[in-house]
Amino acid sequence: MKTKIDRVIEQYPASVFKNRKEHVLVRNTEAPEPQTITANTRTIPGIITNRGCCYAGCKGVVLGPLRDAVVLTHGPIGCGFYTWGTRRNKGRTRGDEQNYLNYCFSTDLQEGDIVFGGEKKLRKAITEAVKIFNPKTIMICATCPVGLIGDDINAVANWATKEFGVKTIAFSCEGYKGVSQSGGHHIANNGLIKHIIGTGDKAVGKYSLNILGEYNIGGDGWELERLLKKIGYDIVSMMTGDGTVEDLKSAHKADLNVIQCHRSINYIGEMLNTKYGTNWIKVNFIGVKSTIKSLRDIAKYFDDPDLTARTEAVIEEELAEISEKMEQYRKLCQGKTAALFVGGSRAHHYQYLLRDLGIETILAGYEFAHRDDYEGREVLPFIKEDGDSKNIENLEVEPDPKHYKVTLSQERYEKLKEEISLNYYAGMIKDMPNGTIVIDDLNHYETEELLKILKPDLFCSGIKDKYVAHKAGIFSKQLHSYDYSGPYAGFRGAVNFARDITMGLTTPSWKFVTPPWKIEPMLEGSYVGSPVVKSQEVIGKNF
Repeated sequence: MKTKIDRVIEQYPASVFKNRKEHVLVRNTEAPEPQTITANTRTIPGIITNRGCCYAGCKGVVLGPLRDAVVLTHGPIGCGFYTWGTRRNKGRTRGDEQNYLNYCFSTDLQEGDIVFGGEKKLRKAITEAVKIFNPKTIMICATCPVGLIGDDINAVANWATKEFGVKTIAFSCEGYKGVSQSGGHHIANNGLIKHIIGTGDKAVGKYSLNILGEYNIGGDGWELERLLKKIGYDIVSMMTGDGTVEDLKSAHKADLNVIQCHRSINYIGEMLNTKYGTNWIKVNFIGVKSTIKSLRDIAKYFDDPDLTARTEAVIEEELAEISEKMEQYRKLCQGKTAALFVGGSRAHHYQYLLRDLGIETILAGYEFAHRDDYEGREVLPFIKEDGDSKNIENLEVEPDPKHYKVTLSQERYEKLKEEISLNYYAGMIKDMPNGTIVIDDLNHYETEELLKILKPDLFCSGIKDKYVAHKAGIFSKQLHSYDYSGPYAGFRGAVNFARDITMGLTTPSWKFVTPPWKIEPMLEGSYVGSPVVKSQEVIGKNF
């Protein structure tokens, strides 16, 4: 396996080879020392990356799914459309609540605005939004040109708050900040904790939870909500799929935070723990066995026999509903192999669901992970901060004298840390079988070559790289928007995923697809003074 990786990256120049070598490892469960991998570093110039920008992480991932806030992109229309039209953050209105998810708000900066400044246009856009939609909250997200020309979006936000009485928050999330969308997650998390969380006083029920890092792609969040409410939990807020600013205001009052996507929202998890004493546990509701474990871990935290009994009853009921179908799909999927390259925690989470179906993951990697996403949080003290990381404010919070609470004795806390993932994430590598390839920031060239060598039956990826698999005649499942299917979370979601994967793996269509470049030439050219020749005619000729 090691030689297979070398065959791919040895084509690079020496300096690039050395860099990429540090971003790849083969899982060795017998290694004398914990395996390490380089992550969250700048992509090498000239290499096409699948990462998103800082703005995409802030607006597109964290803030965009909030249904009751006007999230205004201050920048060119293309930036606004990118974070609006490519994700499936479902949201539904309850009663007379506001819902702006179907709209794309942008200042549509033009060349003249870049030359003369865009603050005037931003004020006009806010004025129009207030007049037409009357929102309670406006969030301004800056893009690259805004940072370059120096528009003071914070001053405009302060003006709008005073002028209209509408809470207006500015996020300086210019795309070039940080090395990927992860920097934007951090900026959004900082803004929510500074300006929103802790400002509300909504009454919460017994066994209250915040669900962090769930963005309701394809309705995942609704399925989790159904399952948890069925057991008896009170969902205070969802961060941020189908979430609201109104709910987030009282998030500090929840008994426990459960974190689905570690990378996008772990900052808030940590800050809520420090400021309000709210513990968090890492959960995974992707896959049958992982969902069962997550439900049992949450129940174990509350240590209530009645809650534990209800949890087991719900698990039994849900399994009875899906077991027969899952077994049917498993028989058809057993023995297949998969490669995963997805953002967030999905490259880790979906390995569990694939195992439920008898599918072996032979390669996995993240688009924008940090080392702790791979190796676990124990490496955090040893991660060196680089120049790009310093562009993002590292917000320091202190215990809130009014709302800080201690919910566990020290003895109980230590016991739970041994039993569940309390305030801890072990990372992806430790969960992977021996010989599995782990690769960070996989690019198109590496994707194409590794697919040729490994020949997986299934490639799970984002939007930008699925076409590499299509070209190779490999079934590709898009896990950023679920190819317009879903939900895939929880018990019922597992059946939906199993159905979609089985249909893709068992169809013969991929074997009949002939890429157009195999039929017609992609290029035409001519020698000086010679007739036009087709690309096939000049293959192998020296120019």
